[in-house]
Amino acid sequence: MTERSCGAVIFHGKKYLLLKYGWGHWGFVKGHMEEGESEEETLWREVMEETGIGREHLKKIDGFREKISYFYTKEGKRIYKEVVYFLVESDTMKVRLSFEHTAHEWLEYEDALKRITFDNDRNVLRKANEFLKSLDNSRNVP
Repeated sequence: MTERSCGAVIFHGKKYLLLKYGWGHWGFVKGHMEEGESEEETLWREVMEETGIGREHLKKIDGFREKISYFYTKEGKRIYKEVVYFLVESDTMKVRLSFEHTAHEWLEYEDALKRITFDNDRNVLRKANEFLKSLDNSRNVP
């Protein structure tokens, strides 16, 4: 069985948004693609559901799309999961968590790396941070 999900590395200024899931791990917004939904439709729906941040406060950064995959077991079945992450800038830090999460934090890069539970999510954050630095360099931002 294969599951597909989409998620977001959300940032505001120099801080990244991390969510604490109900069973204790820290990571990014993500959720299952619904039938007939595009990746972007899933992205915006999941961001709204999990953070309460509306589309009007968000900007997807073109050129960043990172896919991870892993296996997990659910009800005795081994499931292959693919997650596509996008990079999203928020103009607000106001978050309203869904029932799936118990906490959230806006953290600077190094602190976010330490807080994230899984290596594959840490790798996504590293790539997102490098991508943002390359954009700043191309715009001659100090």
